[in-house]
Amino acid sequence: MIVVTGGTKGIGKAIVEKFASQGINVATCSRTKSQLIALHSEIETKYNVNLHYLEVDMSERRDIDMFVNYLRSFDEPIDAIINNTGFYIAGQLHTEDEGILESMMRTNVYSAYHLTRGLVESMIERQQGHIFNVCSVASIKIFPNGGSYSVSKFALYGMTKLFREELKEYGIKVTAVLPGATLTSSWDENQVSPERLVKPEDVAEAIFTAYAMSASSVVEEIIIRPQLGDL
Repeated sequence: MIVVTGGTKGIGKAIVEKFASQGINVATCSRTKSQLIALHSEIETKYNVNLHYLEVDMSERRDIDMFVNYLRSFDEPIDAIINNTGFYIAGQLHTEDEGILESMMRTNVYSAYHLTRGLVESMIERQQGHIFNVCSVASIKIFPNGGSYSVSKFALYGMTKLFREELKEYGIKVTAVLPGATLTSSWDENQVSPERLVKPEDVAEAIFTAYAMSASSVVEEIIIRPQLGDL
């Protein structure tokens, strides 16, 4: 079984579908129960897999703990954790609304931190597993109006590198995924051609390819940009 946070839309949904299409059971979460129910019906109708789901807010520690306990209740090893939860608000550090940084850090960084810590012990015991953190090209490049989003993604990228160093001796792989502008709901209000954006399915395909490699190799970073460059 693999775990994907934020699996009902965008990159998360593409990841869920890719792994399910390969016959792999998936557990996911979202803040919106109706979207989870729709995803459950769609995936289990199309593929011969189980889709486990729970309505949680990954920006809240108690919800993360609830999700961890839910995942531990299954008699099924977790082969991969894909920390995909995140959101973006444009702005500048010196003018953005009060509380934006704290909110971004809770959702974009702390969710991955606490979920990974909650599940990694079983991976250590089995001496195998793979952790993917969906960062951003904003983790390595400053963009105008990146604001606290960039701060949170730089932090997530650094945390990913630390987990990689700490866990490699236990046979656990850790990969940072850094997509550029991707065709998700974040771009709904922008007049940008879909052909100018990375397809979520391409991000999912890259993640699955890294996941499927032999135990002796790891892809430490996946950088995917629009063919014509960053927006």
